This record gives sequence, structure tokens and C-alpha cells, in this order.
Amino acid sequence: MSVYKDTKSNTWRAVYRYTDWKGDRKQSQKRGFATKHEAQSWEREQLNKSKADLNMTFGSFVKIHSEDMKSRIKENTWHTKKTRY
Repeated sequence: MSVYKDTKSNTWRAVYRYTDWKGDRKQSQKRGFATKHEAQSWEREQLNKSKADLNMTFGSFVKIHSEDMKSRIKENTWHTKKTRY
């Protein structure tokens, strides 16, 4: 929701708030972006992930899908499927 310039390190920081699946409000941030555009892109992607928006990138979808599958299948099966991702 907001991007700030960190004057000490001369980098950008992105802060966003979201509602998790339980309905609790959460806040997350990431620091160290070289440009404002990178920080805004990261923030936009995180919001798309949290909303399960169809405008997310394919790479983000694959990452979410693989994390979900990893928790639901056996370890040996995961090692076999991991080569496909």
C-alpha cells in the first residue's frame, strides 16, 4: 500500500497490509529495493497473491501451487514432481 525511501541506506521499502484466511489483519514489509518501481512491483505481486487474483504472474502461481502441493504429498513424491516445476 505504501513505498518509502530509506534515507540511511538509500534504498526503498515496501509495506502492505492484508487480511489472512482467518480474517485477521496482517502487515508485511520488505526492504532493500534499488528503485521505487521494484518496490511497487513487489508490493503489487504480494497483494495479488493474498487476494488470489488472476492478474498474478505465472511464476507466482507456480510457487504458490508448489508450496501447497508440497504440504499435501509424501516426500518422495515431492522429489519426483519437483523436477517438473
